[in-house]
Amino acid sequence: MNLIDCHTHTQFSMDSEADIISCIERAREIGLTAHAITDHCECNAWFPEEHYTENKPDIDYFNYQKDYYASVETITKLKEKYTDGTKLLCGVELGQITQAVDIAEKVAADERLDFIIGSIHMVRNETDFYFIDYEKMTESEILNLLERYFLEVHELSKLNIADVIGHLTYCLRYMKQRNNICPDISRFDDIIAETFRTLAYNGKGIEINTSGIRQGFGNTFPDLKYVKLFRELGGEILSIGSDAHTAEDIGKNAADAVETAKAAGFDRLCYFKNRKPQFVDID
Repeated sequence: MNLIDCHTHTQFSMDSEADIISCIERAREIGLTAHAITDHCECNAWFPEEHYTENKPDIDYFNYQKDYYASVETITKLKEKYTDGTKLLCGVELGQITQAVDIAEKVAADERLDFIIGSIHMVRNETDFYFIDYEKMTESEILNLLERYFLEVHELSKLNIADVIGHLTYCLRYMKQRNNICPDISRFDDIIAETFRTLAYNGKGIEINTSGIRQGFGNTFPDLKYVKLFRELGGEILSIGSDAHTAEDIGKNAADAVETAKAAGFDRLCYFKNRKPQFVDID
């Protein structure tokens, strides 16, 4: 079985202290076919905090350009050392592309990158889903937030900047884990379907993010229903990512993601090299 992990974080992500060498060695130890390091870069906080005199985002960490360049420069050098075995790939998780398209385009022009994940961690004019107190929200307010999320993800797909959209149902993580709030998102299936059609048409994809399995959510982001829908609507590019923030979590539950992929009708996975898809058979 060919296993890949194309969503991982290291010491160059603000929420990780994982030693980058330890992460690379772990990926090689467990025999991954491909391992992409995709440290965080939130487009709407690219500059130092003092830059944002108007429309300042509701976050507490800025100057992601510093982390981005440190990550990419380090990985590029390490790729010269690790030339055999597990394919080491230089990636980035670009957050809020829709809220700072000029920054996203600047990053996407970096020829050192193999791979770009596009993620929405916070809806326009809101804080990160992690910080929201869902107990103080009505059902109507939660559904409105989710609708805005899926609409912004659709907007992201139309920009055609990211290679895959990361953890599609990330918006559900914290409301379920902390408050056992489990809204029915099927009401947004039409929006999600349009997103999938756009991705398929543009030769882009989604990932099966396995972090929800080990972190108490109980499923992948997204689950089988939506991976299957993506396939039915013409999707061919499917990545797997652990969203690891420690070396120990590299590759976690990748085999479970493969089973989901197979159940959805996929017989191959995809990683990116030089921003071009590379397909590997699952078995």
